[in-house]
Amino acid sequence: MSELFDAVDALVASRSSLPPPAERRRLRQAHALTLDEVAAALGVRRATVGDWEMGKTEPRPPQRDAYARLLKQLAQLYPTAESTEAPQEDAAAPQTVPPTASETLPAPTGPEPEAAAPTASDTTTAAPAGPATASRRPATKKAAPANPPATTSRKKAAPAPTPASGGAYAHGPLLVLDADADRNVTGYGIGGLILDVPAKTLPALVEWTLAEARLGAERLHGSGKDADPLLVLTKAACERYGLPAELSHEERLAGRLPEGHKVLKQLQRAEWKLTKRGLGPWARIYRPAHGGRRQCVQLCIPSWHALDDRAWGHAARLDPAELARVLGLYAQRVMTPVGSAAVTGLQLMIALNPPTRASEPDADGRRHREHRPGSLGTEPMDPAPCEATDGHPVLADLPRFHVRGPDEKLFEEAYDWARDLTDAECTKRHLVGLDVNLAFAAAANGSVVGLASPPVHVTAPAFDAALPGSWLVDLSHVDPNRVKVGKQWRDLDGDLLPSPFTPTGQRPEGPAWYATPTVAYAVELGYEVAPLEAWVRSESGRFLDGWYKRLRDAYVTTMAELGVAEKLPPAEFLEAMDGYKSRDPELGIVVDAVKMTVKGGIGKLREKARGGGWKPGQPWPALARPTWRPDIRAAVISRARVNMHRKMLHLAAATGQYPVAVLSDCAVYAADGPSPLDVLPYDTDGRTVPGSFRLGVSPGMVKHEGTQSVLWGADVLEQLAGDGHVANLARYIKTGEVTTKDTGE
Repeated sequence: MSELFDAVDALVASRSSLPPPAERRRLRQAHALTLDEVAAALGVRRATVGDWEMGKTEPRPPQRDAYARLLKQLAQLYPTAESTEAPQEDAAAPQTVPPTASETLPAPTGPEPEAAAPTASDTTTAAPAGPATASRRPATKKAAPANPPATTSRKKAAPAPTPASGGAYAHGPLLVLDADADRNVTGYGIGGLILDVPAKTLPALVEWTLAEARLGAERLHGSGKDADPLLVLTKAACERYGLPAELSHEERLAGRLPEGHKVLKQLQRAEWKLTKRGLGPWARIYRPAHGGRRQCVQLCIPSWHALDDRAWGHAARLDPAELARVLGLYAQRVMTPVGSAAVTGLQLMIALNPPTRASEPDADGRRHREHRPGSLGTEPMDPAPCEATDGHPVLADLPRFHVRGPDEKLFEEAYDWARDLTDAECTKRHLVGLDVNLAFAAAANGSVVGLASPPVHVTAPAFDAALPGSWLVDLSHVDPNRVKVGKQWRDLDGDLLPSPFTPTGQRPEGPAWYATPTVAYAVELGYEVAPLEAWVRSESGRFLDGWYKRLRDAYVTTMAELGVAEKLPPAEFLEAMDGYKSRDPELGIVVDAVKMTVKGGIGKLREKARGGGWKPGQPWPALARPTWRPDIRAAVISRARVNMHRKMLHLAAATGQYPVAVLSDCAVYAADGPSPLDVLPYDTDGRTVPGSFRLGVSPGMVKHEGTQSVLWGADVLEQLAGDGHVANLARYIKTGEVTTKDTGE
């Protein structure tokens, strides 16, 4: 009989009555519950609870009965006006408190030029202007105001405090905006936050964001600027604000909406401005700075391809709440995105190491902007001729079709080297790939680079490893098969290691330009060097150390949440890495975005000319940035390649194992077994060859990139043989799929 009663109870529970979706949200917000808290109590995802409150889906048993019970209890605590004649104001219910006139945000450290406004390349961040307020729906019904306040699921609303208390940006760095069938707009933030967005037009949305939304993020450095609020618009939100859900082919090519679009006219009438890039996938809407404060809001439109699949994976296809979580975590751990991962990586350098600071008060007690030591300064700088990319204005005097050789051009790039398998390697069964974690970030850490001083040309200089610059030196006498490892000379098997001095791994044939780390490595290997000339920089420092630490912490923290902690024993680390992204795909997106921020940020230091209309010898927009520094990029890549060679050298000297292919930060070895442990010799205490590859999650350590059979490798080498090139097996080791022809370039 009890089983029948249970069945009847379950049947009743399956039809438990629920209040309308809007009332569900009101009750949750009235009790200051977040989506995360409700989802955890009911054993569902936060996005599921959000869908219930939006009316997109309805709860099913067994959660339905529990959800109904929760809402019923909340309805008793927070009745509507219709349910009681004289409701008493509950002390625990959130209140709406208007801001006072004195509650405004302070000006950023150091005076801000009155007319300063963002440009196409200006992606620094700043605090929003004016007081930021947010309010909850009251517990009693009343006439809706002309501009209804925002609702939040986090905490009681309060007057906007100053940034010193951390409350000015109480709702986090960003919102993902979505619209329902009734054209109501909802903003999803971090931690399960949901806000009602009252704005009906894009200009009104910008005004609301700066005045009420309490969005933004505090500066990453005391001399920097707070981050502008970021609004991410879904397709439905785009259509709600008069924007196309997707760009046309012509608009995609232009990268923006055409002049004369109705939304652009709305912004113009409201006296809002756009940067030179216009209203595209990433846009900045601003008014000129006034009183030391910037008024600027960023837009990100995923359906316009703002979130590149290479960096953000499937993020653009996530539900609004899930997308808010991904972008919010990235914003908290890295910085609020200001464009592509590459653009954000570059701007992170400046956010952590600002070019200016406030001076000491002058005779009138006023402070002024002054150069901040240790930074790159505010003015762009011409590179040394050898550091300049082809077509740069400093090379305008060269003949039109002149091709620069190694003695004229600095060519510091990552490895792309491969060789044929030896007979002994063909007898093994597996090819195992080892991949260095955040190789370029690890190389940036501790790199001494030139700062704000221009390069100085010197002839026949004595080499100084502490002096950043570019050196013309002949390293053809360095025998890569006879090197000093520690204090001992070692003879290695001939030509089984790539040369550390060229990205192709080929031994140099005469004088060539090298960055300081490359020449310093030749000295480390035990050889004398005699530079013929050099371009060096007297002002130097470890400009990228803070950048490395920020990205390293973001990567390691997120990996730990995915179950891959630091200092795991080798076997446990490999086990933890197996399928780690499947444990939380959203966190996996954050990990990939951090990786691309590293690579893209370094690449942006030498951004080349893009778009039609440019001619060799003419400047392009990137040259106007103080961060256009090909010498810094060269130093980091040089150090990464040297680090890779050092690891391979120590492993070869200790075990006689040599790589068969190297591509950037991935090396492939032949082994008897399929695991990295079949390549790397670990003892019972968990120690391996000093100075070589070590398994682990930290930047500079390695993980398993993939394993294929030796027969597969032999087939690929045969399939892609031609023109004297050897196919780079490291390019295909991860999946085993060969999708493009390896030309050797």
